[in-house]
Amino acid sequence: MQNPLDAALANPWGALRRVLGDPLHPGGNNATRRLLDRAEVGDETRVLDAGCGAGNALGLARNRGARAVGLDRDPSGSGAVQGDLTTLPVRPDSVDVVLSECVLCLSDDVDATLAESRRILGPSGRLAVSDVVVDGDVPDLPDPVTRALCLTGERERGALLERIDAAGFAVGEVRDHREDLLAMRDRVDDAVDYEGLLGLFGARGDRLLAGIEALEAAVENGRISYVSLVATAE
Repeated sequence: MQNPLDAALANPWGALRRVLGDPLHPGGNNATRRLLDRAEVGDETRVLDAGCGAGNALGLARNRGARAVGLDRDPSGSGAVQGDLTTLPVRPDSVDVVLSECVLCLSDDVDATLAESRRILGPSGRLAVSDVVVDGDVPDLPDPVTRALCLTGERERGALLERIDAAGFAVGEVRDHREDLLAMRDRVDDAVDYEGLLGLFGARGDRLLAGIEALEAAVENGRISYVSLVATAE
């Protein structure tokens, strides 16, 4: 039987979901609503939620009268199709808003994903993005954890904005949501006794606990944060 530590490392998203529920991004549904407001999603807006996950954002967009479709590697629920972020199965100029919440960090090729988003957007189309950004080195954590926490790849804020600009977008206001990230950290801390749990696994647990403490310190001092923006197709 797999021990709890190995089970969590084998499926970190599942472990987070058991603690936090959906959606698995800072700010939850309230953050999504604010991002939809900024992207001017309303009646008859054609929306593609790229990396729609459980479909929470689809429901919020449809409640506004938007024609929203989700795309995911493993789609669930109605109105979601299977596909890859780097080859979107959508015609050019057929979408008004591409929504990408904590998803660019999971793409195998961020530049290709941005290029695909630009291709499918019509005139004055909007790319609504939220994602993790990192200033400096990432704490020493197991690879499955860094991927689940969106800490892999090039995560520097300026580099992300440059890539979006290079893909043919004009970037609007960038908002920092560090408080939402801190609130998510606090929810996990309240639910999980890291020290007690990892203390059962000797040196291996000690190393993971040190990585978690470094991660929390990086969030506390702002080296790891969460941002959102809306960029307009040029």
